[in-house]
Amino acid sequence: MEAVRLNKYLASCGVCSRRDADKLIEEGVVLVNGERAHAGRKVSAADTVTVRGKQVHAPREHIVLAYYKPRGVVCTERDAHAERIVTQEIGYHRRVTYAGRLDKDSEGLLLLTDDGALIDAMMRGIHGHEKEYIVKSDRKWEEAAVANMRSGVYLEELKQTTRPCMIEQIGEKTLKMTLTQGLNRQIRRMCKTQGYEIKGLKRTRVINIELGTLKPGEYRELTETERTALYQLCGLEPR
Repeated sequence: MEAVRLNKYLASCGVCSRRDADKLIEEGVVLVNGERAHAGRKVSAADTVTVRGKQVHAPREHIVLAYYKPRGVVCTERDAHAERIVTQEIGYHRRVTYAGRLDKDSEGLLLLTDDGALIDAMMRGIHGHEKEYIVKSDRKWEEAAVANMRSGVYLEELKQTTRPCMIEQIGEKTLKMTLTQGLNRQIRRMCKTQGYEIKGLKRTRVINIELGTLKPGEYRELTETERTALYQLCGLEPR
């Protein structure tokens, strides 16, 4: 292995994203060859890296899972009050974490992986990766409200205007929305600006990966074709 920056190495080990790796390094819980690591440090295969006393290794091949998150399951790893946590629900034999959250009351496709570099690439809003949702509201959609959301609406709570997005009305109370950003509870906030309350929210696609026939609580490993395309669309070499 060529020498790489420590935060990138930790991400490749599936410990966390590069951003979170920087925080761990700053906290002093990352050691290289028994000594406290500092930002910007590079490591190679000859180095021993530990996080909170546990040695970490880069896997030979990373795993990516497609999981149907049911309603009521929380995307968190550290909430002692959450009754159902994604990583416990899935019970996979290797440590994986999610790339992009779904709130507790939402359901649908969640990608999980042990590749922090992939998570980092997927989470960067500048890349504009598409995510598709089926949205059910409390009443019939008015054309003007749909048009407003397509153009972008201002979210007062976040002090931010949403990007233009694709919206197809597929039922009186049902929309198919395709977003290229992931603001906190974005769809619910967007619909609220138009006076609508969301009764059902399901994510059906993330970039090139479809929810397909998965049922709530089920997961599957990506096919090699899906995996290769996902990495390439995220600007990474499959590994």
